[in-house]
Amino acid sequence: MIAFSIGSNLGNRLQNLRDAVNNLSSAGKILALSNVYETEAWGGIAQPDYLNACLIANINKTPLELLKFVKDLEIKLGRVPSVRWGARKIDIDIIFYDDEIINTPDLKIPHENLHNRAFVLIPLNEILPDYVHPVLKIPVRDLAKNFAHENLLRITSL
Repeated sequence: MIAFSIGSNLGNRLQNLRDAVNNLSSAGKILALSNVYETEAWGGIAQPDYLNACLIANINKTPLELLKFVKDLEIKLGRVPSVRWGARKIDIDIIFYDDEIINTPDLKIPHENLHNRAFVLIPLNEILPDYVHPVLKIPVRDLAKNFAHENLLRITSL
């Protein structure tokens, strides 16, 4: 089981998310998709609002193979290197990979900032509420409660 967060704030944001899902499904099986939420950009850089969603998939790749696949996919879908937390056509983050804990310079699983991000936890809670964060030992449902008052706008389904 692999959990992904996907986001887009440039171009046709909804189509960008759909393209990401379609390409991820070509590598494995999509098990669940969250709704799509419109959120303010995170990271302190002025830019357009994002559309964000989460998905769960089974993809037969090692974590490092998956990272390379995701980075290549982002480029294929039009992501252009930019400043950290800057605007982008597509952003695909690996949030969880089974119960693995990976901490290398290139890959951190669970995603190191997920517990601080409403735009990840609220959609993730729709599709994986009982999953226990392997480092924090807290269910997604309880992590998401910290953002119950966030004003995320649910847009549509994928």
